[in-house]
Amino acid sequence: MMPAPRPTDSAPKRLFLLNRCRPTSAAVAAIEELEADWMHLLVARITADAPHVASRADWRRRLDGLLAEERAGSLAGTYLAEKATHAQLAHVVREFALDGLTEAQNFFPAIPRLPIKAQMAVMRVLIDEFGCGNLKQAHSQLYLDLLAELGLPQDLESFLDTTGDETYHFLNVFYWLTQRAEHVEYFLGGLAYLEASIPHAFTVQARACARLGVTNGRYYTEHLHIDTFHMEEMQLAIKEYEAARGLDSVKVWVGAVLVSELIGGAFDAAVERAKEAA
Repeated sequence: MMPAPRPTDSAPKRLFLLNRCRPTSAAVAAIEELEADWMHLLVARITADAPHVASRADWRRRLDGLLAEERAGSLAGTYLAEKATHAQLAHVVREFALDGLTEAQNFFPAIPRLPIKAQMAVMRVLIDEFGCGNLKQAHSQLYLDLLAELGLPQDLESFLDTTGDETYHFLNVFYWLTQRAEHVEYFLGGLAYLEASIPHAFTVQARACARLGVTNGRYYTEHLHIDTFHMEEMQLAIKEYEAARGLDSVKVWVGAVLVSELIGGAFDAAVERAKEAA
C-alpha cells in the first residue's frame, strides 16, 4: 500500500502516489487537477506541433523516422554504456526502480477500451511482461534480481524519495493514457513507440552491465529479444482498432511523441544525476 502524498512532495510524486492509491472521488479529483496543470498542457503543445498524419501507413513511416533519429544515440547513452562506474550504473537502476517494479501494471485499464481483436494483441504483450505466469521470467522479478545484485532495496517505498521528477513524469503518463485520455489512440501510439524503441534503447544498459560484470543484466537483454515481437503486436493492435472503429492517426502519433519525450527526458536526467553524485 502506497503512503498518502505529503504537502511537501513534488507534484509529479504526489500524482504517482495518487495513481497507486484506492480511487476515491477525492483522489480522482486531485489526480485530474494535477494532470490539468501538466498532461493536458503537454498534449496540447505536442498536438499543435504535430504534422498531418494521413494514414496508418504514414504513421508507421513517421515512427520509423523517429526511431532512426533516436538510434543515432545520445551523450547520456554513450556515457552510461562506455564510461559509467558501477556506482553510477546502480544510481540509474535505482532511478528507474519504481518503473521496473511496477512494469505494465498500469496498462490493464486500456483493455476494455479496445475492440476485441486489438485487446488480444495487447494482451499478448502483457502476458509476456508477466513472464507467461512464471515468476522467474516476470520482468519485475528480473528487476528485483538486478536490484539485489547491486545491493539496492527490494520494496517500492524505498525508492519514493530517490526518484526524480522527470522519472515520475514517465511513470505517470500511462496512468493517464490508459484511464483518462479521451481517446485510446494516444495509448496505442505511446505503447507502440515504447515497444519499438526499447530493443535499441536498452542496448545501452546491457552494454554497461556487460562491461561492469553485472550478471543480472537479463532485465535489459530480455527486452532486446521480446520487444521485437511486442512492437509488431502493437502495430497489429492499431490495425485491428482501425478496422473496428476507424483511426485518428494524428492521435497515435501524439501518443508516440509524448512517451518519447518523457522517457528521453527521464533517462538523460538520471544519467546526469548519476554523474553529479559521483
